[in-house]
Amino acid sequence: MKQLPKRLEEDRNLMGAGQPIKRFLPKLPLKKTAYIIAGVATFLLIVWAFRPSPIGVDVKQVQRGDLQVTIDAEGKTRVRDRFVIASETDGHLARITLSEGDTVTPGMVVAQIDPLPLNASVQEALGRLAEWRAQRAGVATQRPKAETVQQARTRIQAATARQQQAEASVSQARAALTQAQRDRDRAQQLATTGAIAQQDREVAELNATTKAEELETAILAAQAEASEVEVARAALAVVQQEQRDPDYLLHVYDARIASTEAELANLQDEAARTNIYAPGAGRVLRIHQKSAQFVTAGTPLLEIGDPAKLELVIDVLSTDAVQIKPGNPILMDQGQDQDISSTSVQAKVRSIEPAAFTKVSALGVEEQRVNVIGDFIDSAQLLGDAYRVDTRIVIWQGENILKTPISSLFRCHQSDWCVFVVKQGKARQRQIAVGHRSDRDAEVRQGLNPEETVILYPTEQIKEGIQVSSR
Repeated sequence: MKQLPKRLEEDRNLMGAGQPIKRFLPKLPLKKTAYIIAGVATFLLIVWAFRPSPIGVDVKQVQRGDLQVTIDAEGKTRVRDRFVIASETDGHLARITLSEGDTVTPGMVVAQIDPLPLNASVQEALGRLAEWRAQRAGVATQRPKAETVQQARTRIQAATARQQQAEASVSQARAALTQAQRDRDRAQQLATTGAIAQQDREVAELNATTKAEELETAILAAQAEASEVEVARAALAVVQQEQRDPDYLLHVYDARIASTEAELANLQDEAARTNIYAPGAGRVLRIHQKSAQFVTAGTPLLEIGDPAKLELVIDVLSTDAVQIKPGNPILMDQGQDQDISSTSVQAKVRSIEPAAFTKVSALGVEEQRVNVIGDFIDSAQLLGDAYRVDTRIVIWQGENILKTPISSLFRCHQSDWCVFVVKQGKARQRQIAVGHRSDRDAEVRQGLNPEETVILYPTEQIKEGIQVSSR
């Protein structure tokens, strides 16, 4: 065994003899003692500085309460029954004396157009109409008179009668010729036997020749009378054609008269519409043409409606519109500087328009949006026409729902939802089942209990079992 130094062995013997221990402690200089104390303090400070400290986090307790799932969108108010009054004719508009906000009643004159040019046009159309009617009446003077037509018919009748007489004369002449020829033949036979004198035979032959010539004369007279009948009939046809010749003029004048009458009716109607009347009761919402000026037909002059009868027009994404049903409640905040409970206006969805439209968002992205039309239930006296509003359309709501803030959720296991629960100052990860979600809270169907504390906005620093502290 190694020998101890003589001094240490003496000290041990003294200690064993019951001497006080302080007599055997080495006596250190004061400066050296101060260095030792400073070194120990520095070591303790380093250990304290590098020890793990809790991470400050925002926390909130899981509680039961009401939950609403909403679709938030911007909308605007609109007068339900709006009348855009336009000029119904071209003319010089007199200055509109009404002002925006004035009350109007049905049938009240709200604007006037100078009727003088239209009245002059009406008088001009009346003059043209009288002219065409007079010219049409003058067509009758160009026709043959009725006496001329009757005279032509009488001439035909007389010629026909003379033709009949001539034909009768022809028949008589033919019969006389036949008899004369028989007498001649008989006289010739008797003359050959010497029963009659030669003179009597010659008389019979001469009589037959005369009768033949008379027949020819009668035939020529009948033919002449037949020609007279044809001439008379041709004359009647000419007279009748002359009566029909001006018929095309009648069609021309009838067309001109019809056109002028239509123009006159239009001018008279326009002249009657130079006074523009209010179609219904309400107030003047907007005046498009205040000063006197020339306007054309269809120019909007002013808008009239009842501001007390408002509706909501909310454009939402078409993907959100499929979740909205008629009758869904609509919450609307009229101002952020006021109490929400006093400014929340209740309305309900009346209809969803069937067609979407394209709208460019503030980020320059084209979106398909749909207009949702809502009716007010509560009073909307603080609102007017075309006011911009922030709305929340409630598509689901429930009472006594266990809910956790949306900011406490994060994805885990790729498709599941998890939260960090604070237990004894440490973060514990827990998988939960989530139901309906609003913009602030989510329904907890499984995994959490009321009054448990969850961490909001968990970052990458929050791990399972790490110490945390509430800020």
